[in-house]
Amino acid sequence: MITRTLVEQREHDILSEYAAKADESRGRRMEEEQCPIRTVFQRDRDRIIHSKSFRRLMHKTQVFLAPEGDHYRTRLTHTIEVSQIARTIARGCGLNEDLTEAIAMGHDLGHTPFGHSGEAILNRIYSRGFRHNEQSLRVVDVLESGGSDRRGLNLTEEVRDGILNHTGPEMPFTLEGQVVKISDRIAYINHDIDDAIRSGVITAADLPEESLRVLGRTHKQRIDTLVNDMIEHTDGQPQARLSDEKTRVMNELRAFMFRNVYHSSLVKRAEDVAKSESVITSLFEYYLDHPRELPTDLRMMSEEYDTEELAKDHVASMTDRYALNLYNELFVVKGWR
Repeated sequence: MITRTLVEQREHDILSEYAAKADESRGRRMEEEQCPIRTVFQRDRDRIIHSKSFRRLMHKTQVFLAPEGDHYRTRLTHTIEVSQIARTIARGCGLNEDLTEAIAMGHDLGHTPFGHSGEAILNRIYSRGFRHNEQSLRVVDVLESGGSDRRGLNLTEEVRDGILNHTGPEMPFTLEGQVVKISDRIAYINHDIDDAIRSGVITAADLPEESLRVLGRTHKQRIDTLVNDMIEHTDGQPQARLSDEKTRVMNELRAFMFRNVYHSSLVKRAEDVAKSESVITSLFEYYLDHPRELPTDLRMMSEEYDTEELAKDHVASMTDRYALNLYNELFVVKGWR
C-alpha cells in the first residue's frame, strides 16, 4: 500500500530542492489528525473539488455574457485548463503537482456571476470593495462548510497563499503558487483568443504578427511554446518565470485582447452589461433590506459579519442563471417575463 509517509518520502527523493514538500507545510490554522493515505496538499485539493463553490463554476461566465453555443469557456473549464497547464509545468520542473493542482482548482472560487463585469459592479456597490482573489480566500476560509464541527475548509497556508496571490502585485511564497499565477495568464489569454475567434469578434489575421511569429499561429502552438519556455526558465531556479522575450510578446497579446475583446462592445454589449448591473445591484440591495431572507448558513454568521458583507457573499456566490432566475422571481411581474 502507498501510504502518506511513503508519498512524503518520495517527494524528498524526487522533487526539486525548491519544491514545497507536504511534510514541511506551514500547516493549517486548526490542527488536524493526518490522513493515512493522502498528504496535506492532496486533502486540500479534494476538499476544494468536493465543495459547492467548485461545482458552481460550471455555470459562471468566463468572458462572454450569455453566449450562444456550447463550446465557450466557463469558469470551470478555465479552472481545469489552468490546472492542466500548471501541472505540466510543475512536473517538468520537479515541483509539487498536488499543491499546484490544489491552488489552481481553488483560485477562482470567489468569482461573481457575469464574469469580470459582475466583479466590477460589486466592487463599486460594496463599500469595502470587491476583489475575486480575496473572495476566493474567504470562500475556503469561511463560507464553505468544513463539516459539522468547523467552518471553512481549513486549508494549508501554501494553498491559501496561492489562492490569494494568484493575481495582483504580490507573488505567492511557493514556486507552485507562482506557476499557477503565470499559468492563469497563459490559459485565459489563449483560450479567450479561441472563444473570440469562434464568436467572430476577431479573426486569426487580426492577432499581432510578432506574437504569432514568436509564440505560434495556433492555440496548441502558443500553449506549447509558453509551457516549454516556462519549464526552461523555472527548472532549478528559486523563482518561476518566462523568458523576457516570451513575457514581452505575451503581454502584447494580452494588451491586444483588452483593446479588441475584453472591452469590445461586441463582447460586452451595453444591453447585457446594463442587465448584469441591474441584476447584481438589485439583489445586493434586496438582501441589505431583507437580511432574514439570506440563506441559513449566512444568517448564522450575523454576529460576526455585518449584513452588507453577508449580502455581498450571497450575491458573489450565485451562478449566472441562478441570479437571473432569482431576479425574475423577486422583481419581474410574472405576466411580463
